[in-house]
Amino acid sequence: MNFVFFSPHFPANGADFCDRLRKAGATVLGIGDAPYEALNGKLKTALSEYYRVADMEDYKPVFRAMGHFIHKWGRIDRFESLNEHWLELEANIRTDFNIFGTKLDFVKNLKRKSRMRAFFRKGGVETIPQRKCSDRAGAMTFIRRVGYPVVVKPDSGSGASNTFKISNTRELDQFFKGKPEDVSFVMEQFIEGLVVTFDGLVNRDGDVVLAASHRYDQSVMEVVNRDRHMSYTCFPEISPAVEEAGRKILRAFDVRERFFHIELFETKDDRIIALEVNMRPPGAWMTDAINYTFDIDVYAAWAEMVVRDAAGGPYKGKYFTAYASRKRHLHYLHSHADVLAAHGDKIVHHQAIEEVFSRAMGHYAYQMRSKDAQALRQAVGYIHAEKA
Repeated sequence: MNFVFFSPHFPANGADFCDRLRKAGATVLGIGDAPYEALNGKLKTALSEYYRVADMEDYKPVFRAMGHFIHKWGRIDRFESLNEHWLELEANIRTDFNIFGTKLDFVKNLKRKSRMRAFFRKGGVETIPQRKCSDRAGAMTFIRRVGYPVVVKPDSGSGASNTFKISNTRELDQFFKGKPEDVSFVMEQFIEGLVVTFDGLVNRDGDVVLAASHRYDQSVMEVVNRDRHMSYTCFPEISPAVEEAGRKILRAFDVRERFFHIELFETKDDRIIALEVNMRPPGAWMTDAINYTFDIDVYAAWAEMVVRDAAGGPYKGKYFTAYASRKRHLHYLHSHADVLAAHGDKIVHHQAIEEVFSRAMGHYAYQMRSKDAQALRQAVGYIHAEKA
């Protein structure tokens, strides 16, 4: 298999995906904008060739890179970045070169929140009332139907960027006054609840070969807009209601040979409501949370599935894994040394976060695992405790 990995150097776990692809038997070819000398050693070893382009947003040099690879290596079997930002470029390349995977005729269904709702309904999963938000008159028509508060967010995008809760007419007017003209927004009814996820791998036959679930402790929108820390937990067992909704959504989208990251609201009255789909690995260290929870290598499981059509598993959860971040501007009661001393027996990883992700993920984060969920809750509380 000839596999072209787009942007293998960023995010950093691209090196792990490329490494496992090579170990599974693929010839891994990379396209990126970083100098070859700047790539880490693991990535250099994994890549059979690296083609540098000056601007990854410019389609023409990426197209030329593909022509070069085909001339030198033969038919390209896969083109992936595993990154939300490049979904449309990937689909464009696959369409132009007839490569397996999502093509241009379908990719907007995976990018635009306004299109996802039709698939949620097709799968029989409750979804949030929504409408496109191009003008104030249309917004008021929607608000008269559902009432305040509402949430506005970009139709295409992830990570809660440019996502706002609007609670009154004054805030609505502020939104329309400052709204970027080049961004298409949707408006949704505000739902009181926490985001839970259904994450994993679906093979080329459409079968789920690995499934996991995380629950956020805070609204990511509030984390971003208020510049707060965040935390989540990966569970050893998936709620039956979450798994049922997740599988229905996967069948409706009929995606093949992909990671999936499906976000749902879990309300106080135990309703599960579809929020959005992301056909990529979950972010915020969640791939590693899956590894720690199930004691597996999800990077290898993905590569074996892609290269060899291997099912792997069965995968059984063994631990709870928690993530807790910190922000530089917040004043914490306990120092980093205190955290390591108090909870070092549970901490499996900790490091600074890349600046581009820090608004949502924090500036520094700890990942912990334990078979005792309550012990993890106490550790998260200790990390997040602030000075009075």
